[in-house]
Amino acid sequence: MKTIMNSRYLKFIGVIFFLVGFGNLQLRGQSYKNCYLKNKSTKKNEQITFKVYYTFAGAWIGAGVATFTNKLETYKGKPVYHIIGDGKTLRSYDWFFKVRDKYESYIDTTTMLPYKFVRRVNEGGYKKYNVVNFNRNLNSASSNAGVKKVPACVHDVVSAIYHARNIDFNKYKKGDKIPFSIFLDNKVYNIYIRYLGKVKLTTKHGVFRCIKFKPLLIDGTIFDGGEKMTVWITDDDNKIPVHVETPIIVGKVRIDMVKYKNLRNPAKGILKMYK
Repeated sequence: MKTIMNSRYLKFIGVIFFLVGFGNLQLRGQSYKNCYLKNKSTKKNEQITFKVYYTFAGAWIGAGVATFTNKLETYKGKPVYHIIGDGKTLRSYDWFFKVRDKYESYIDTTTMLPYKFVRRVNEGGYKKYNVVNFNRNLNSASSNAGVKKVPACVHDVVSAIYHARNIDFNKYKKGDKIPFSIFLDNKVYNIYIRYLGKVKLTTKHGVFRCIKFKPLLIDGTIFDGGEKMTVWITDDDNKIPVHVETPIIVGKVRIDMVKYKNLRNPAKGILKMYK
């Protein structure tokens, strides 16, 4: 029962935090100074809102919303992007499975690697609070579960999204794997996304020029392992996630970007937004 409850945060809202994908390629040999990407995609006060849908009896039902906000702050004397991800089920859905989650990452503005990760989970009566501090000099991560050695390039699940938004996909060919690593629940996952090319996408919320890829999902959650999730991000310098589709153990989940403000760059990949 405990294992089932621990994985529930992925079901509706938490799935948004996994939309950059995971896999099994080794990164331990990379040096700290060579493993980061220069930020070109986000800035302070950026805010992006998503709506989460779940299939029930063949119909897509709006189950919840998630909003990511970027604040420029100082952490231990260093400038950081304080990314806050708030996720919750809609009140009409709370009777079935109420979610009130908050994820936070304090990301170095130069390296886009995290110093601190905070997770507050409140899902269907299950609650969890976890703080992870990354020591970039010692390549370690400390939490209430202890201290663990980690790769120099390791991310948390929120910083991984912003890392993916700064990948230059023009350097890759269709089918290429792009590796990186994340630290979650006191474990390191060496991961990748598979680049699938560029497409035009129409959703109920808009029309977009997109970059498409598939993450290799972590086995043992509500997902089966493998490349079953598909992600679309805008084909511009912002690289905003606009659409995600994935099967889960029961049904399917779809995530759509529905609102944005204070983007760093012109939104050239957003061709039209519907109200």
